[in-house]
Amino acid sequence: MHGEVFVTEDGGEVDLDLGHYERFLDIELSRDNNITTGQVYMAVVEAERKGKYLGKCVQIIPHVTDEVKRRIRSVAQRSNVDVTLVECGGTTGDIEGLPFLEAIRQMRLEEGFSNTLFVHVALVPILEVTGEFKTKPLQHSVQELRRIGIQPDIIVARCKQQLDEDSKKKIALYSNVPEEAVFTSYDVECIYELPIVLDEQGMGDYICKRLMLNASKANWSSWREIVRRHKFFRYEVDVCMCGKYTKLKDSYISIIEALKHAGAFLETKVNMIWLEATQLECDKGMPEEYQKTLSYCDGIVVLPGFGARGAQGKMTVIEYARKNKIPFLGICFGMQLAVVEFARNVVGLKDANTTELDPSTNHPVVDLLPEQHYVKEMGGTMRLGAQATVLEPGTKVYELYGRPIIFERHRHRYEVNPAYWSLLQSYGMIFSGYSVDKRRVEFIELKDHPFFIATQAHPEFKSRPNRPSPLYYGFLKACLEYKLKKSMASNS
Repeated sequence: MHGEVFVTEDGGEVDLDLGHYERFLDIELSRDNNITTGQVYMAVVEAERKGKYLGKCVQIIPHVTDEVKRRIRSVAQRSNVDVTLVECGGTTGDIEGLPFLEAIRQMRLEEGFSNTLFVHVALVPILEVTGEFKTKPLQHSVQELRRIGIQPDIIVARCKQQLDEDSKKKIALYSNVPEEAVFTSYDVECIYELPIVLDEQGMGDYICKRLMLNASKANWSSWREIVRRHKFFRYEVDVCMCGKYTKLKDSYISIIEALKHAGAFLETKVNMIWLEATQLECDKGMPEEYQKTLSYCDGIVVLPGFGARGAQGKMTVIEYARKNKIPFLGICFGMQLAVVEFARNVVGLKDANTTELDPSTNHPVVDLLPEQHYVKEMGGTMRLGAQATVLEPGTKVYELYGRPIIFERHRHRYEVNPAYWSLLQSYGMIFSGYSVDKRRVEFIELKDHPFFIATQAHPEFKSRPNRPSPLYYGFLKACLEYKLKKSMASNS
């Protein structure tokens, strides 16, 4: 609803924020790092069914709050860390968030003042007419927290620009915190600047002092290099992003970040041109305005997204990339539709399709995974998490990854139908990666094309600002080369 479903290494389908945490921390989190109301209530109900609470009334306090605390402590103990950072999402006062806030209120009493720290992030808007910082929304959210029983230790004001001293003093006074505990998270050109911005205001030192940690001063040299790479470019490319959720860019946030990571290491700014796939679904072929857009681009990404809506539009774009030799990258459903388009327009199977879109198709070149035929429930039952893939030597994909076996994360129910493997390959499609048991195709590419690669996986989930995904890096490099050739051709 609010954007992509991020997938963890162990197959957890979680909130996209966890993807941001992985990218910033460069660690692999698990499904247990995403604690939801549904998980908590289900665990409490199951415990009641097993007789754990016999003779007692099952209540929000203590049973639900105890389960929240148990899950937080379990992650902390298993991670063997010094500090556990817990985000209580939502807005202060929301009904669904109250049990979580009550749980952390109790943890202050149980763990002690010096072992707990409450950081409250709140919006401080600026009146455009006067340029005045308005701290009232923040003051009211702090009052609501106090009513719940939580006194913030640190205030982080989310604002377009850094707070002035008067506003900072006002926030400190009305929030009952020292001035040195008020920080500003202001708008920055590159999101990876924020840790440095907050540390330069003294937030790291204050946290260490407040939690009585004997921590050395942070060395930001490597992180500053990441920021530099993401801010200063020598080149730029235009990449078409074709999908059906383009109105909400967070639907593809990991892909956006993966492209930025690759661009940073190629000194290249990536201009993303969004193309709504449903607008390409017409009987008269591709409208001229969209042909113009595509001809302007240096590369095309066909984005993931299940279902019939927009599928034909995506295949129209795939065909354009294939015929015009434009660098192409297909992700998940993008790969499946690339197979369907190839089967229809190269192999000649005009009614070829995926059984997801047409269960009765005569040529099901993409079909349901065999194990999915027995699945009864829809939630959490796809092929999920990190899967081993064996790469074929001599292929572009092998060249990009540089090793025979890789692990990328997956989230799908359908696959390239093995009954059509030989036929597709005989017409020039290359299967450049298989599952270890060689039962399913993980990567495809085309002969006689500068860069036409699609994958069933989601390599964007493992891309990092200091270590871009090899696949996205290779794609952007091909975009740069394509742009150079276009430029040379137009000048000659």
